[in-house]
Amino acid sequence: MRLFVAINFSEETKARLCDIQRILRSSVKSGRFTDPANLHLTLAFLGECSQEEVKKVKEALSSLSFSSFDLVLDRLGCFRRNSGDLWWAGVKLTQMLQDLQADVAKCLSTSGFILETRDYKPHVTIAREVSGKYYFRDPVRINETVCAFDLMKSERINGRLTYTSIAHFDSV
Repeated sequence: MRLFVAINFSEETKARLCDIQRILRSSVKSGRFTDPANLHLTLAFLGECSQEEVKKVKEALSSLSFSSFDLVLDRLGCFRRNSGDLWWAGVKLTQMLQDLQADVAKCLSTSGFILETRDYKPHVTIAREVSGKYYFRDPVRINETVCAFDLMKSERINGRLTYTSIAHFDSV
């Protein structure tokens, strides 16, 4: 099964991100917009894992402890691509977020998982394959308190991409 570790958002934060999606959707030609239920902040991507590896991931992540902290989504941007732009909401990289992401990555790497080595650039994907130009004029600021993270499973159910939490890890 395809796995990743993520911070899931409150319904209020998801609603604010959906408002941004609506503004973007109304002004561009086309795009694939992230399902509101799937809006999250990735901490680590694991890819395909066996049932045995799932147990190993759960054990490793259960050894982590962290304190709750505030997260701020403070900007919008896009990665230009030939197949259509990818729009995102940027997350301010605070020391607490950086520490949690590094701890998750170290914990998983120590347990034998191979992770991406590029610098962590926290963002929430809000739309893919966007055609047409749009520039947001209004400043973005969404606050979220992080009290937990999840091990997530990614799968297609009836043709729809679905993310499901298979393990939940609370702050101390």
